[in-house]
Amino acid sequence: MFQKDPYLLTPGPLTTSLTVKQAMLRDWGSWDNDFNDMTADVCRRLLEVAHGEKSHVCVPIQGSGTFAVEAVLGTLIDPDSLTLVLINGAYGQRISQILERLDRPCLEIDKGDYEPPRGTEVAAFLNEHPEVKQVVVVHCETSSGILNPIAEIAAVCEQAGARLIIDSMSAFGALPVNVSELPCAALISSANKCFEGVPGFGFAIIERSLLEGSQGRCHSLSLDLHDQWRYMEKSGQWRYTPPTHVVAAFQQALKEHEAEGGVSGRLARYARNRNRLVAGMRELGFETLLADEWLSPIITTFLSPNASTFNFRHFYDEIKRQGFVIYPGKLTVTDSFRVGCIGQLFDEQMDDVISAVAKACENMGLALPVPPPALTPENLKSA
Repeated sequence: MFQKDPYLLTPGPLTTSLTVKQAMLRDWGSWDNDFNDMTADVCRRLLEVAHGEKSHVCVPIQGSGTFAVEAVLGTLIDPDSLTLVLINGAYGQRISQILERLDRPCLEIDKGDYEPPRGTEVAAFLNEHPEVKQVVVVHCETSSGILNPIAEIAAVCEQAGARLIIDSMSAFGALPVNVSELPCAALISSANKCFEGVPGFGFAIIERSLLEGSQGRCHSLSLDLHDQWRYMEKSGQWRYTPPTHVVAAFQQALKEHEAEGGVSGRLARYARNRNRLVAGMRELGFETLLADEWLSPIITTFLSPNASTFNFRHFYDEIKRQGFVIYPGKLTVTDSFRVGCIGQLFDEQMDDVISAVAKACENMGLALPVPPPALTPENLKSA
């Protein structure tokens, strides 16, 4: 039995460095100047990564990434303003659900599980619906692992005069984003993703002028990003009890992100992880849901083999016994599972997880290469 903590091959929470963990060993006063300076440093660093120092502000918010998404939608979108949501997975669907709960009208372009929304179809939709005021898109849809083409989407939004809001929860920090050049009205992410911190808060990088005009709009007291920002600007403090230990860990994670080479350095490692993972899994017979051009360096969805002896729970347990935790699939049309590439994972871990998958298949009585899935990427479209 594996005795150490398993590696998390998930899109977050993820495996963090020892030094990030150690940063949480000190207690901080939430009103103390040292902690306030830490919060300010975190926001400054995030704006630098996003290239938004002159045009945007960074507002952290307590809670998970979904808290931050709802805070942005509730703060920035007028109750009578029409939103277009681009969907190709569970997190795009969640954005629509939030807007529905907030009683904000929205339209959808739903591409299913494995195709990206393209700029041309977004442009055509906006031409037909000039009343749309903002478009919301998930940067990396981790329910499938697809990386959406935000640059071309941003270009057509600008041409149509629609604001763009990007849920970059699982991409920011590893995928380059320049919020002032895209352009991007707001970008949302959280501490426990590509910056390799721990769960506890999310943050939004928002166009300053847009946030300035949002006073009194939010449906929620605790999720009001305008109030949070104004209070921080005035006092340096969070409005309500902050996740102090998580912020300390995140500051350390940001320093380590910079030391690795920033976005380009982290992207290089994650892309190398993905390439080793996909090549190794394909050698074992597993097929990816997505074509190579849409594979993200964050997480990859593999289709389950069509074999009576394959059971995901058994497969998961066999791999966990060897020191790795993977994710179940989220597809509606066929069985799948997901393997992440982010966190403190390097060549050695990616090679070892391939060996763990091979051993799991052997223990389940699956011959290698495994049988092809019941539905292949080629015929999923007609399923």
